[in-house]
Amino acid sequence: MRPYFDNMPVFGKPLSERQFADTAQNAEQVAAAEEEISRAAEKVKNAGVPVKKLNERGQLSAWQRIEKLVEPGSWLPLNSLYDPFDNEEGSVGLVTGLCKISGRWAVLCAFDNKVLAGAWISGQDAKALRATEIAQRLRIPLIWLVNCSGVKLPDQHRLYAGRRCGGATFFRHAELQQKGVPVFSAIFGTNPAGGGYTCISPTLLLAHKDANMAVGGGGIVRGMSPGGGFNEANCEALIEATRRFRDVPPGRAEIHYDSTGFFRHIYETEQGVLDGVKKYMQGMPAYDPAFFRVAAPARPALDGGELPRIVPMNQKRTYSFGDVLSRLVDGSEHMEFRPGYGPDVYCGLVRIDGFLVGAIGNNQGFLGAGYPEYSENPGIGGKLYRQGLIKMNEFVTLCGRDRIPIVWLQDATGIDVGDEAEKAELLGIGQSLIYSIEQTGVPHMLLVLRKGTAAAHYVMGGPVANNHNAFTIGTVATEIYVMHGETAAVASYARRLVKERDSGNDIAPVVEKMNELVKSYHDHSRPEYCAKKGFVDEIVKFDDIRKYLEAFAGAAYQNPSSICAHHQMILPRIIRG
Repeated sequence: MRPYFDNMPVFGKPLSERQFADTAQNAEQVAAAEEEISRAAEKVKNAGVPVKKLNERGQLSAWQRIEKLVEPGSWLPLNSLYDPFDNEEGSVGLVTGLCKISGRWAVLCAFDNKVLAGAWISGQDAKALRATEIAQRLRIPLIWLVNCSGVKLPDQHRLYAGRRCGGATFFRHAELQQKGVPVFSAIFGTNPAGGGYTCISPTLLLAHKDANMAVGGGGIVRGMSPGGGFNEANCEALIEATRRFRDVPPGRAEIHYDSTGFFRHIYETEQGVLDGVKKYMQGMPAYDPAFFRVAAPARPALDGGELPRIVPMNQKRTYSFGDVLSRLVDGSEHMEFRPGYGPDVYCGLVRIDGFLVGAIGNNQGFLGAGYPEYSENPGIGGKLYRQGLIKMNEFVTLCGRDRIPIVWLQDATGIDVGDEAEKAELLGIGQSLIYSIEQTGVPHMLLVLRKGTAAAHYVMGGPVANNHNAFTIGTVATEIYVMHGETAAVASYARRLVKERDSGNDIAPVVEKMNELVKSYHDHSRPEYCAKKGFVDEIVKFDDIRKYLEAFAGAAYQNPSSICAHHQMILPRIIRG
């Protein structure tokens, strides 16, 4: 198949001197917005007690452990701004991301021991469960750096009970192991209750000599037999019990190494624990990348540094989708699927780090006279029409057949509406796309370049309607909402305006409410808001998008559950004809 993949058609255009000059302001806006996101991420990273204080206690911080464990340059944070409850601590107390350890991709979760000694706090349960989902979808190891003091007790009602609570992580660990996905637990510090279960539920347990894990800590042992309240006498007994358990905590290393044998190894230093993780990672299931690569890895021929000039921050301005994609893929080469059909959508095969990946995105601008064929209204890029939806159904189905992972690059305003659109079966074809995605059985990744709107956000690889979505990233131009704020205001208040006008009343109060709704939609769709609420897994700098694509492709091909031989693929042959 070398004739298919070694010299794929080149696409995209370099920026002219005039374009470079004209886009200077947009590049400045992007840089300022990215710096704002970076400051927000740094604030989360610095939450809790100073690192120096931890080090004085003989502990490394979560970030120091990560730095010593992962391969340099491979750390890609996920959900770093996630904090749906705006916790007073300034974080959810868990650091998660994709990384390479001993040459293999893994999902890493580290309790932030600077924040309440790594306690479970509001929002952490959802972030932890999301990490297990990523590991499950990509079939790569899940690594825990456990240093967890248990539940923040005043917040227990937010994360203890429920179908997707903190405890759901434990059954997901069992599920991962049953599917052949290993889970590691590198254990540091004191880990009672929920921390103890996070220690024990993984596949492999490696511990520091001063670590412990237990069903309950010394602080709750005395409270296991409540007496209806407290008085000085029973508090004196509590004081003595607390002193004893602080000196000799339950579940110490010698208990779970010498007696139970749960700990596979005990290490004298924290670095020793991390080195143990590295050693075991060397033996984890993984194909040699050369087995799946269709060509040698190559950088894009076009300059990815020009992306902040190409993607407008102004949502009303258009751009060339090909100029974006060509700056992200190997050699700026592609094999486009059905280019003359469904011009609202791009579908094609590209290479990422030598791996074959399917790419789907929204073309922008006016789509030409006579399209869509069922309507007198001209087609506008970003909106989905009949042919585009059919083309995506075909493409994702063939990618599934050929076991090719899919990357969606979304900048969508929605699916066409009105009686003509209904007659054209758009509602049914859109749902057919959801079905087609579900049957692929391959990992998907979503990049929301700018707009993720209405049902288009769902059907184009959105995490809400896509069981195969590994993760979703956005940019500083990202907006996610059911519709534009002004559209929502019209939908909500148009009839009210008519009623007030026909009654001879002043419409100014209604206009004020309309503008309030527009502002609310704007405020609740900003990139930082999308990251805090989990609409996306990370807001990524344009310069870093390629890194996430490489991680996705590498992880997707590391240990897939099924294979299609290159010479047995049909999609490249359909494209070539």
